[in-house]
Amino acid sequence: MNNLEKCILLETERILQNHRDETVCVRMKEGRISPNLPRLKQFVDLVKEIVFPGYYNESKNDVYVSLVELNGLLKEQIAHGLHFFSEQAEGKTEADAPQLALAFTERLPEIKRLLYTDVKAMYDNDPAAHSHGEVILCYPSIQAMIHYRIAHELLRLGIPVIPRIITESAHSAIGIDIHPGAQIGEFFSIDHGTGVVIGETCIIGNKVHLYQGVTLGARSFTFDERGNPLNVPRHPVIENNVVIYSNSTILGRITIGHDSVIGGNVWLTHSVPPNSRIIQSRASSNH
Repeated sequence: MNNLEKCILLETERILQNHRDETVCVRMKEGRISPNLPRLKQFVDLVKEIVFPGYYNESKNDVYVSLVELNGLLKEQIAHGLHFFSEQAEGKTEADAPQLALAFTERLPEIKRLLYTDVKAMYDNDPAAHSHGEVILCYPSIQAMIHYRIAHELLRLGIPVIPRIITESAHSAIGIDIHPGAQIGEFFSIDHGTGVVIGETCIIGNKVHLYQGVTLGARSFTFDERGNPLNVPRHPVIENNVVIYSNSTILGRITIGHDSVIGGNVWLTHSVPPNSRIIQSRASSNH
């Protein structure tokens, strides 16, 4: 055995040792198949094709055929997710996958309706947009909302992990981070979008408009007796008809009252009443 073979053998043993230590790496148990990222991308692409026909792919199928294909893909991936992440499956098993896939399919008309309100909001709030079609084809915020609206419905059905895979794939590609657990109303829009973060327990009303760099985050965490963070409401509530300008940070379980405007570069950790106008304080000058 030469030096190269010895080195590879040693590294092989070190890697396998890490696999044996489940505090370092969750072991792939025999017979388990995890959700497949390329197949989930194919699923999202099919939803796009159904909701916005002709925009993202030149569909060779009618809606019925596409729905049959989508249902089969989703059923397969839900089964894998429920099997692999059974501890997060809320009592559901692989046998529930066909019903869950069908339940998602039944929610597609509502997903489509909400996405069309988002397209309209983004068009109405941006003078640079020349058509609704331009918004659908070009705007990263619409890509983020497509992924979010799909993932949110899957999460509501109690499907583990797959919703995060879907939203994180959009986050990686376009830099807008929306947790699938957030609740976002209709006619939602984001201008530019880069760097926007919306946390898991956010509640956002209708006709809310954000600019780039806005963070709707948590201020602090609540821990259990073992020191683990508890999943409790910890992100802001944004009421209807609110505008939040670029690079503002809103933290904690606070409420931004309806019809308020939050200016750019504001750091906010307390609730504000409806019809508020919050701007950054000007620095005092000694000159």
